[in-house]
Amino acid sequence: MTDYLNLESFEEASETVKQVVLETKLIYSEYLSTQTDAKIYLKPENMQFTGAYKLRGAYYKISTLTEEERARGLITASAGNHAQGVAYAAQRYGVKAIIVMPTTTPLIKVNRTKGLGAEVILVGDVYDESCQIALEMAAEKGYTFIHPFDDLAVATGQGTIMMEIYKELPLVDYILVPVGGGGLAAGVSVLAKLLNPKIKIIGIEPAGACCLKKSFDAGEVITLESVSTIADGTAVKTPGSLIFPYIKANLDEIITIEDEELVAAFLDMVENHKMVVENSGLLTVAALKHMNIKGKRVVAILSGGNMDVITMSSVVQRGLIIRDRIFTVSVLLPDKPGELTHVSGVIADRNGNVIKLEHNQFVSINRTAAVELRITLEAFGTEHKNEIIAALEEHGYKPRVVRTNI
Repeated sequence: MTDYLNLESFEEASETVKQVVLETKLIYSEYLSTQTDAKIYLKPENMQFTGAYKLRGAYYKISTLTEEERARGLITASAGNHAQGVAYAAQRYGVKAIIVMPTTTPLIKVNRTKGLGAEVILVGDVYDESCQIALEMAAEKGYTFIHPFDDLAVATGQGTIMMEIYKELPLVDYILVPVGGGGLAAGVSVLAKLLNPKIKIIGIEPAGACCLKKSFDAGEVITLESVSTIADGTAVKTPGSLIFPYIKANLDEIITIEDEELVAAFLDMVENHKMVVENSGLLTVAALKHMNIKGKRVVAILSGGNMDVITMSSVVQRGLIIRDRIFTVSVLLPDKPGELTHVSGVIADRNGNVIKLEHNQFVSINRTAAVELRITLEAFGTEHKNEIIAALEEHGYKPRVVRTNI
């Protein structure tokens, strides 16, 4: 088959990927539905076998290759999720796979790709640089290159997500799609419009890597000078040129999200849904606050869940700080017995939980006049934080909120 992104190819792809993918059932989110006054469903591709939707496109693309093309060996470039998809598919077909990954790729994605039998080469600061190296190697060694997004067969494979959504929720009004290079957006939007032109497809992109938004507005493919985002899976400078016309014709809107919004969304998913979703996959959850979707049926695609524990720890800490659940205050105390006990009592009376104390006796030359006490506290949120600060002020301590470093 050479004709893709049509109903026949989507049907074929859906049957093909059933051999390797988990049909991720929609999860109704009571929490997000209440927040938005809409009916919010999550498409949990973070629970996929390789931890992301990318397996769909990679496996379908490789299934369309000839025996000779597969025998030459496969090569691709990826920030992690497509890498695992290609590695897994190559393993199933018993062929060699070489994956070129940016040096900034999280260790968990590197190790899982190696664990699937692929050879991993770390080179380049961002995906685009890694991709250029992979293309050069393919030309030199004769490997078959599997593009992570700018390929019509790959995009068709990603569109199988839409087939599953439609079977479960045919009356869906909005589908929110994370955007990097655009492969998922192309597949989902084309199939959605084929099935029901009234379905709104919204692409969600990190503000620090908004190559598709820029291209969408300009009406042509635009390359960014640089990208900077914690959503490493969508840190792409240039969207796919082959798939761009399909995106332009079928995507209704693109919303950009700041990194701090992803941090807050991570806490929401962990605390209210007990799920780990990587930053790129959280784009759709963060976007809900930017939309007027009252009374609508909305599906947010959670594209992946491959986050390393170091990043996870940093995101959790930052999220707690953003939401005023952890904060630090500086107070000046007379350097005499009993003052620390008094301050602790004021905080305890307001149900504050002290995490850390730093006592600086050298803040003033006159130690009998004042020493600095920095108190890092856990609170229930902004309102509780303000109550604690007000209580300290009432007792004459003149608290000053300082940057929190846990």
